[in-house]
Amino acid sequence: MQHSSIKTALNLFLTGMILLLCAGCSGFHRAWNQETSTNRTYPATTLEGAWEGEWLSDANGHHGRLRCLVHENEDGTYTTWYHAKYQKILGYAYAVDVEAKPIPAGYEFEGKADLGKLAGGIYQYKGKVASGNFNATYESKFDEGTFKMKRPRTDD
Repeated sequence: MQHSSIKTALNLFLTGMILLLCAGCSGFHRAWNQETSTNRTYPATTLEGAWEGEWLSDANGHHGRLRCLVHENEDGTYTTWYHAKYQKILGYAYAVDVEAKPIPAGYEFEGKADLGKLAGGIYQYKGKVASGNFNATYESKFDEGTFKMKRPRTDD
């Protein structure tokens, strides 16, 4: 393959990857805007709804903005749909199905998801929602850290 053909193929691949990532993010942003405009308040002990805050890697110190939408599935599990920012410009949206159980003043939950080789493979999640706080840990082969979120502010 000639140099220009390799460069063209690489450019097409990178463009495709960027479009794929953006498509997932735009779906999340639409759902986030709909959720936060429709449901402006949540009980402090509820797992469902919108959350926002920050993620922090204990392995390398990386951190960024984090948003999450949670909804209950028909089978009693929950889907947590995250949108994480990295270096303030790169966004990544992904979903994790979790098992949750009620505890006094909230819920405990855990689950796992395969985010693919480029993102670090299989991640395990454990967390707790209580008194309006969403605190969780994540762990994979190459990374571990925390999620700390609260309900989004409503500016009336």
